[in-house]
Amino acid sequence: MLAYLIRRLLAAAVMLVVIIVVVFSIFFLIPKWAGVDIATSFVGKQADPASVEGVREKLGLADPIYAQVWEFFKGIFVGRTYSGGGDVTQCAAPCFGYSFRSEQAVWPVLTDRFPVTLGLALGAAVLWLVFGVAAGVLSALKRGSIWDRGAMVVALSGVSLPIYFTGMLAAAIFDFGLHWIDAQYVPLDESFTGWFGGMLLPWVTLAFLYAAMYARITRATMLEILGEDYIRTARAKGLREPVVIRKHAMRSTMTPLLTMLGMDLGALIGGAILTETTFNLPGLGAKVLDAIHNQDLPFILGVTLITSLAVLVANLVVDILYAVIDPRVRLA
Repeated sequence: MLAYLIRRLLAAAVMLVVIIVVVFSIFFLIPKWAGVDIATSFVGKQADPASVEGVREKLGLADPIYAQVWEFFKGIFVGRTYSGGGDVTQCAAPCFGYSFRSEQAVWPVLTDRFPVTLGLALGAAVLWLVFGVAAGVLSALKRGSIWDRGAMVVALSGVSLPIYFTGMLAAAIFDFGLHWIDAQYVPLDESFTGWFGGMLLPWVTLAFLYAAMYARITRATMLEILGEDYIRTARAKGLREPVVIRKHAMRSTMTPLLTMLGMDLGALIGGAILTETTFNLPGLGAKVLDAIHNQDLPFILGVTLITSLAVLVANLVVDILYAVIDPRVRLA
């Protein structure tokens, strides 16, 4: 098990380096090759040539490509120094640069808003795993029943409807119509109950899409597994049905679900951004849209790296869970 973990950690470290280099290339080198002047984007098109040249010197845009990549990479782990025009600015690690518009350091803004996005994503993940998998298992065990047909109709609706539609519909019914839930966001450090109430509708909205998919996949996988020889053998030995389902069928069902989970957790950050915009949550959503509108490359780059790291960590956790569920994986 230890050797397996070491291999996975080394692979994750290598992948992290590759992600940093690729993301930097996309946001800084490709625009340069396409003839886009990043220094002009920083100071604005109306700036005089001396200001543009000063920014180019400060950001190191005139340096060779390998030097730019190295400075960016070094800044993430040990920080970096921006110097130009007589000014020297120390950017502490992890340094993602400074916003082109507000000239704020990107990392503090990310750390201030990312917990809201992460809380939304994790809360929704718990809901969709619990209710999606449970609905899929019950549908498989009650195949052809009213529950099975009803659950699959709801699941099909969840897969088909976009997040912003279900979000606005949920808010219109449960907040503005019935007044059962107050969807106004309250910081966690001010009131836990207020925070929980404000996050409940966004959680349900985001989880609805994924729970629907997991219910359908769980049902199909469980029906296939229940027809396997080892399940019939377990029943023939006299094991009680709950034991057969819990210890044998569910263990095999979790493997493809974990595969989906590793991919979906990364995509979930994108879904969370849409949900934040719908419910006006102070997460990364509004800042990302604003950064895209203003072509604020450092902030967009920072969000891209954070979401990429989230995907990397999610897949690392899934790899570890694979080894826990199926010991044969440790030999891979």
